[in-house]
Amino acid sequence: MDNKQHKRAINAWAMYDWANSGFATTIMAAVLPVYYSTVAASSLEPYQATSAWGYTTTIALLFAALLTPILGTYADVRGSKKKLLSIFVMIGVLGTALLFFVQTGDWLKASIFYIIGNIGFSGSLVFYDSLLPHIASPEEIDKVSSKGYALGYLGGGILLAVNVAMIMLTPDNVTALMTRLSFVTVAVWWLVFSIPVLRVVTEPPHKIIPGEEKANPLSASFARLGETFRKLKSYRQLFKFIVAFWLYNNGIGTIITMAVIYGTELGFDSSVTIGTLLMVQFVAVPFAFLFGWLAKKIGAKHSIYVSLVIYTLIAIAGYFMQEAWHFYVLGFAVGTVQGGSQALSRSLFGRMLPKSQSAEFFSFFAVSEKIAGVAGPFVFATVSAIMKASRLSIVSLIIFFALGGFLLSKVDVEEGIRVAQEEEARLTPTTA
Repeated sequence: MDNKQHKRAINAWAMYDWANSGFATTIMAAVLPVYYSTVAASSLEPYQATSAWGYTTTIALLFAALLTPILGTYADVRGSKKKLLSIFVMIGVLGTALLFFVQTGDWLKASIFYIIGNIGFSGSLVFYDSLLPHIASPEEIDKVSSKGYALGYLGGGILLAVNVAMIMLTPDNVTALMTRLSFVTVAVWWLVFSIPVLRVVTEPPHKIIPGEEKANPLSASFARLGETFRKLKSYRQLFKFIVAFWLYNNGIGTIITMAVIYGTELGFDSSVTIGTLLMVQFVAVPFAFLFGWLAKKIGAKHSIYVSLVIYTLIAIAGYFMQEAWHFYVLGFAVGTVQGGSQALSRSLFGRMLPKSQSAEFFSFFAVSEKIAGVAGPFVFATVSAIMKASRLSIVSLIIFFALGGFLLSKVDVEEGIRVAQEEEARLTPTTA
């Protein structure tokens, strides 16, 4: 591949972050949580609506966590990363579009459609992320990953701005309709801007483990998955990183998914909560690039440490939040670290895995992320239900940042890279 084609592939790959981030902003973080709390779940008490949303998020992530490992392994065995990416894109687009039909009191319907959309969103990211080590060299992987997140925040922010304008600049009697139409815009945006990665990025060459040549692909997938589990102790550094990521991403994921509905419970107007989420999107763009630069100067691990310290301060401050301007300040702080922490976690992981098993290993990464997503909102929702308020829920996040950062300090990245290269050399090239 010449330099021009290489750059084109990187840009097309990064555009998928732009494509799917409308779901992350409008559906997961900003518009749907408010619509869920005030319209779909209007028949419930406020704390019940918060709990229902937390449990909905938990179920969605749990489904994705169960599906992705075997599908990721199958993608490596069959060389079908792009095919499975396209399938999960369509599942996500369908679930998102169906949210148009959610109206007053339809909280269960909203939960079901959101779960479908989230499965598509989460599953597609496994196969999208698995392409990263194939299109980016080790020297540029931090920069490329950061570029994807920066474009994601920009695209998600632009679409959220359009949706906020649709909702807030129209008469009150059509606000609900405009909100439902905003869900449709996310589905269309996601579908259209997924085209570049599906057309431009080529399916990476795949390899097989000796003995898989004549095996049924599904049987080979289960066998390879079992072998990887048995050999996890050989990937000691990678395994430590996965656990570290699980811990600190508990806090990050919960802040992302529960911020708006928490602010709504505290009595902040939707213009404050959604406006803050919109601000976060645009603040995150330059800071995602900044963290890519910072990783070049001090390393990805140390850059992640910086983000975890800031997240810890955010969690502490969130407990004392009273005024709308507090929400704005904390939102700005989240924007400075959200993209960088995620992008560098992805690229650091991508360095320590065998390239030919990238979908399988990124499925473990995704499972770690989903388990974190399950645990965080579940704890948040449970504390909220018990205390009949969510202020104490934010305190539980601090321990995840501290423990995750501590375990990350024990990860020997160079050793992890060496082990991955040795495993890659063991695999056999194939065109099957």
